[in-house]
Amino acid sequence: MMPCPESFPVPLIHIAKADSTNGYLNALCEKEKVSELTTVVADFQTAGRGQRGNSWESEDGKNLMFSFVLYPTFLEARKQFLLSQIASLAVKETLDLYIGDVSIKWPNDIYWKDKKICGMLIENDLMGIHISQSIAGVGININQKEFHSSAPNPISIIQITHRESDRMEILAQVLQRIKEYYKILQEGDIEFITDRYQAALFRKEGIHFYKDSEGTFNAGIVEVEADGHLVLQDETGKIRRYLFKEVQYIL
Repeated sequence: MMPCPESFPVPLIHIAKADSTNGYLNALCEKEKVSELTTVVADFQTAGRGQRGNSWESEDGKNLMFSFVLYPTFLEARKQFLLSQIASLAVKETLDLYIGDVSIKWPNDIYWKDKKICGMLIENDLMGIHISQSIAGVGININQKEFHSSAPNPISIIQITHRESDRMEILAQVLQRIKEYYKILQEGDIEFITDRYQAALFRKEGIHFYKDSEGTFNAGIVEVEADGHLVLQDETGKIRRYLFKEVQYIL
């Protein structure tokens, strides 16, 4: 276990291997009170988890797999989607420095064109109506040249740019942005965060294919509501509201 250099924007624990960085950090938080924004980064995960219970494929030492902890006790549970928004924006805006055409696919996947370059899993603990602890796990594909899992559309920075990128440099930039966005959230400037998130959305313009429990349909994005609902308007003009997992993008 190696602490990060002092120049890093947050306290960092660098480990060679973990089942999952979320699990490692959660176990650490149960044992002791760690500083807010403490981050665990692993070179390899044996059981990395994504949304929908999916696994996250990553070649040893090639990508970024990290988790960070927040204690947003000022934030009501009904506003927890803001944590997803700031994490998404931090990753998206960092990747903008390396590649173009980066967007946020609702709720918090990061896409390059129509391919997935980053996924995240955010686990919140509640205390009454507020959030006592939030651990966000993030996986970003950096230097992996080939993917072999059944995941439908992975892409990495090296596949786009054809050159290796410094993983720790990218991590430092992401965490600096998370730190800045978290300060904005603490100060209550929610509109700044939500406006940026809406502007960064994948498929924010135009009509596209989606699928829900009733079948496929064409629709455009109206907005993502404060509680995380995706609001679509289909070709007939009907407004459709969805929680995560209730609708799928047809790519």
